[in-house]
Amino acid sequence: MAQTDYGIMEILQMDACTGCCLCADVCPAVSATEDGRMSGVYRLSELRRIMRSRSGLLRRFFGKQAPTGEQLKQFSDTVFRCTLCGRCQQVCPSGILLKDLWLSLRQDLVHCHAYPQKVDMIGENLAKSHNVFNEDNEERAEWVEDMPAAPDHGYIKDQAEVVYFTGCVAAYFPMVQTIPMALVEIFDAARVDFTLLGEDEWCCGFPMLGAGLRDRVNDLMDHNLQAVRAKGAKKVLFSCPSCYQMWREHYPREFEIYHVTRFLDELITSGQLALNDLSLTVTYHDPCDLGRGSGEYEAPRQVIRSIPGVKLVELAHNRENCLCCGGGGNLEMIDTGLSADIARAKIDEVLQTGAKAVVTACQQCVRTMTTYARRNKIPIEVMDITQLIHRVLVR
Repeated sequence: MAQTDYGIMEILQMDACTGCCLCADVCPAVSATEDGRMSGVYRLSELRRIMRSRSGLLRRFFGKQAPTGEQLKQFSDTVFRCTLCGRCQQVCPSGILLKDLWLSLRQDLVHCHAYPQKVDMIGENLAKSHNVFNEDNEERAEWVEDMPAAPDHGYIKDQAEVVYFTGCVAAYFPMVQTIPMALVEIFDAARVDFTLLGEDEWCCGFPMLGAGLRDRVNDLMDHNLQAVRAKGAKKVLFSCPSCYQMWREHYPREFEIYHVTRFLDELITSGQLALNDLSLTVTYHDPCDLGRGSGEYEAPRQVIRSIPGVKLVELAHNRENCLCCGGGGNLEMIDTGLSADIARAKIDEVLQTGAKAVVTACQQCVRTMTTYARRNKIPIEVMDITQLIHRVLVR
């Protein structure tokens, strides 16, 4: 393991943990597995022990032995079974930036060759195919062909004011391809001048960070920036919160960036979109990367409340305390069973509201919750906020 994988503030923050265990109390992986080794407090304790074993002075002072390869591998099994939901960071009384620390820890373990095999697959897929699923990147916008009245240009123009960055999940998974389909029809109705990037869109790089491959992200970022520049766009729009957070935190501030919830709110408020009545009681699930990650809580609620007849009831845990759906942090690839167990807790909470549908603003959340509900024959409708607006749109 290498100290250089951590910034100076991260190294200082490692010793700020008071051992209060609040992070363990709110961790979805701990709740699902009843295993304290999944918690942030355990992770920090082990990390401090490892860091002390590396330094000659500290090793002599603390008498620590460096961990063996097998011990590191066992530790990595807990580190990578985390959704990176950020709730531990939200409740930390010491203000430790835990999510950034977990990303650095994953990179550290990769450099030590102590990581799940799926990490290699993620890296290879992104290097070869530029998407995390190893699909043909030329087919990234093929979902347009399934639309009944798609234009000849397939929404890929030479120049446009807005670029809609679709994201890997919505581009390739049939279950959620209706999300970009709904969104482009909403844009048409509002007369938004937009374009897709098609095969010129590469993964935003967020799965690389989550896999501990931070040093490979720049090629993806540089390509995407050049692709947007080539369109002459001023704005980049995302329906994927992870893509949005990645651009917000790691890309240079060259363009105006919007998550779709804020963009839809502006379109509705300005009168560019008219909405029909819909008699439906819904609850809203705050995606981790949109809520805790990017601080966007109000825009999606404003959009939902703008629909005549729709009643919004809040989950018991909402906004910054919202429970993770189980779909983040590459967990579905690392431990499918744990991801499903976390989704079960989410759906159980949704059912307690009495709502007929759960609305979110993330295609991965839609996938995770829909998959669990269908497999277990649970009568709850799961939809993205763009699908809800599409349903009530006055054409």
